[in-house]
Amino acid sequence: MTENFQFTLKKTDAGARLGEVSMPRGTIRTPAFMPVGTVGTVKAMYLDQVRETGADIILGNTYHLMLRPTAERVARLGGLHKLIRWEHPILTDSGGFQVMSLSGLRKLDEQGVTFKSHVDGSLHHMSPERSIEIQGLLGSDIQMQLDECVALPAEPKEIERAMEMSLRWAERCRVAFGEQPGKAMFGIVQGGDIPALRIRSAEALSQLDLKGYAIGGLAVGEPQEVMLQMLETTLPVLPTEKPRYLMGVGTPDDILKSVARGIDMFDCVMPTRSGRHGLAFTRRGKVNIRNARHAEDMRPLDDQSNCPASRDYSRAYLHHLVRSNEALGGMLLSWHNLAYYQELMQGIRKAIAEGRFADFMAETQEEWARGDLQPV
Repeated sequence: MTENFQFTLKKTDAGARLGEVSMPRGTIRTPAFMPVGTVGTVKAMYLDQVRETGADIILGNTYHLMLRPTAERVARLGGLHKLIRWEHPILTDSGGFQVMSLSGLRKLDEQGVTFKSHVDGSLHHMSPERSIEIQGLLGSDIQMQLDECVALPAEPKEIERAMEMSLRWAERCRVAFGEQPGKAMFGIVQGGDIPALRIRSAEALSQLDLKGYAIGGLAVGEPQEVMLQMLETTLPVLPTEKPRYLMGVGTPDDILKSVARGIDMFDCVMPTRSGRHGLAFTRRGKVNIRNARHAEDMRPLDDQSNCPASRDYSRAYLHHLVRSNEALGGMLLSWHNLAYYQELMQGIRKAIAEGRFADFMAETQEEWARGDLQPV
């Protein structure tokens, strides 16, 4: 823990990086997975449980929180940390992705984006400066620049236009952020699936000397190999001494392959969203607990896990809860999935420290490929 934002790269193992982000509110061990707490809650989870799974940091969403309960109200109530009872670091995204994907009506220009709320239809304007202001009112520790995220596939001219706009907005966000001891603002590399644009974006953002850099506009429907190619293109251009965050990723396999290429931070709704729909991620791969084969299986999802949801509840009970649409089913599976993700990250960090990440990756993938336990 430190009074300033500081990233320490402790060890590398081929492309994989072991590090640590130190901030006043705590230390983030990297590679790190950040559970998504969109509206101030990691869905179906107590934050005490989230912490117990091994999470050092969670993510909040600027777009959703500015609409309700509003950033100004959160500030009056003492900030997001106090409101939700989470004393550790919080990263807030800029709201740009949600504006592009959720709002039915939007108008984008150099000044920002005007959009209609998906909640009540009210009109709002989000400029780079307003995005940073909102994140400041929320009290987040790591704030993201406002960017324009283009859905793929898209025309090259449209991808280039959005990338250049995002660069200009990054400069305005940096000015608006100013100097905030102990906090950080990250830039976001855009450029779609065009290597030359990704390189231009990364080079320009590097010149801004920000505290960290994110890779945005991926995991939006393109094949995994395209995402990995863009990482291989982009990461060598970014400063090695700054943390690298791949936004919105992803599956356990995505995480392993991205760590191998040098990513330090991840976030994704997948573990909790999948849990609410009856899908579990395990050491043996994905398990659809809705399937009839689990109806009379008294074995747990994972008897080796430290997580009570994974170890102490039978598949038969989880199957019953999910098929009955009981809330507890989604709660237990979300808990299990978040615990599995954090166990995976712990294993990744240990393997890098021991210089055996490639072996760990191969062993993990082999265990996934063997599949689930045989039916009883």
